[in-house]
Amino acid sequence: MALLDVQHLTKTFETGSLFTRSRRVVPASARPRFAVDDVSFAIERREVFGLVGESGSGKTTTARCLLRLVEPTSGRIVYDGTDVLSLSPRDLRRLRRHMQIVFQDPYSSLNPRMRVGDIVEEPLIVHGIGSREERRARVRELFQMVGLEADHLSRRPEAFSGGQRQRIGLARALALNPSFIVADEPVSALDVSIQAHIIDLLMDLRQRLGLTLLFIAHDLRLVQRICARAAVMYDGRIVEMGETAALFSWPRHPYTKALLSAIPVADPDARRQRIVLDVQSFDRAAPLREVEPGHYAAV
Repeated sequence: MALLDVQHLTKTFETGSLFTRSRRVVPASARPRFAVDDVSFAIERREVFGLVGESGSGKTTTARCLLRLVEPTSGRIVYDGTDVLSLSPRDLRRLRRHMQIVFQDPYSSLNPRMRVGDIVEEPLIVHGIGSREERRARVRELFQMVGLEADHLSRRPEAFSGGQRQRIGLARALALNPSFIVADEPVSALDVSIQAHIIDLLMDLRQRLGLTLLFIAHDLRLVQRICARAAVMYDGRIVEMGETAALFSWPRHPYTKALLSAIPVADPDARRQRIVLDVQSFDRAAPLREVEPGHYAAV
């Protein structure tokens, strides 16, 4: 059984002025917008599953719905046999010990008024885990685990670089010993020279701790490197999904082909044909169908 099973997930947001929300005729600009539209996928235990697409495609909203940081409009989310959307606030808090997130921006995701040791300790306090001494020992262990000095615990986030802040965010996500982590574009805000170190750390921790990862990215090269399977999102929908090797070697959806054609190559003399997406060339509402074993495309 998959660790996470998502079925027909939908999230809509109201747009336009609040004054237009009535029972009278609603302008088109104020009608609900599908940020996530009928999304289904499953993630196996200890798998690294990629979710890729351009900005605004619905990747982050999907991830936040999984953790109920954003409430879905409809659909079903089953985590380790538990229906996430049916949980009471108390039961949801218990479940969140097993499901954590590393946010994209290491600068805005850490409270600038708190010392970093307190930031990492906070989940332990919220869940009532351990005595103060046990919690502080756990925080020191987490700092060492992510490659930071334990004697920096009393510093505030402003004293750290972007890469160090993301390590702090990772330590916070690991504090409760979760089994599932959402990594929401964890390196996109970092310098290229730092990105590889954070990815290597994340993969090492996944192996050592037996973690399952949902890795969200727009960098297809990263997804190709670390994800066994991936789903491609366009305009709130999954348009292609399968083993990463198959997606890169035999893309079937026009959007996937356009994304892959935009990947930079190291050889400046290499001939590449950039594909411009023609939105008239496919049906946005087409359902996923199996085009080869384990490879699905909305074509």
